[in-house]
Amino acid sequence: MSSTAETGHAINVANFNVLITYTEGYGVVFNPSRDTIKIIAMKTLSKSAADANAAVNAAKVPYSKAVAARDVAFDPLSKFITRVINSLKASGVPQQVIDNALTHSRKLQGRRSTPKLTDEQKAALKAEGKEARESSSSQLGFDDRLDNLDKLIQMLLSTPEYAPNETELKTASLTAMYTDLKAKNDAAVATAAPLSNARIARNEIFYKEDTGLVATSLNAKAYIKSVYGASSPQYKQVSGINFTTLK
Repeated sequence: MSSTAETGHAINVANFNVLITYTEGYGVVFNPSRDTIKIIAMKTLSKSAADANAAVNAAKVPYSKAVAARDVAFDPLSKFITRVINSLKASGVPQQVIDNALTHSRKLQGRRSTPKLTDEQKAALKAEGKEARESSSSQLGFDDRLDNLDKLIQMLLSTPEYAPNETELKTASLTAMYTDLKAKNDAAVATAAPLSNARIARNEIFYKEDTGLVATSLNAKAYIKSVYGASSPQYKQVSGINFTTLK
């Protein structure tokens, strides 16, 4: 068995059905005592597995759409925030205000507050007995970006000097943009839970120890091997049917 990617689950169902077809061809000789590998039980399991996989595929549609919409909306944010910062600089505010805005900007854009140390600089500090500390890259999670965008907007709202003539740079426009980005992030988060639950349910059916589809296929193969022998043509029919496991 090998590890499976998202597409491997459908292949597992298809191969399981091939295995069932062979067992049906053995007629009354295929008569296991274990209920889970009886033909009727395997057919029921095959149907449940196919339904569970279909449920995952259905749940992926709204999730993929929501994630794509969020990505498109967030993509121009970094460059746009640079325009906001430059507009703030041009407004004549004190340097301290600009520095505070730059802190939020860096976190929005994923830049370091200080340049990353080179290997030579790290070696020099180590030789001096100093610890080479670096500030980590800013968090670029969507929640973190929204939080820092909100902080930047609140700061601009409390800065009367910031009064750009460009409509898209006005605080009202920034607030509307924040609201839209938050809505798109919330939609992506909301659609993630049903997809996650569908995957959990599917994995239970496919990969549960002893009773999952993969375990059942191995047990059925073992039974065929016990009935016909390891070198039999019947066992050779099924021994090469592959089933993949979760990573």
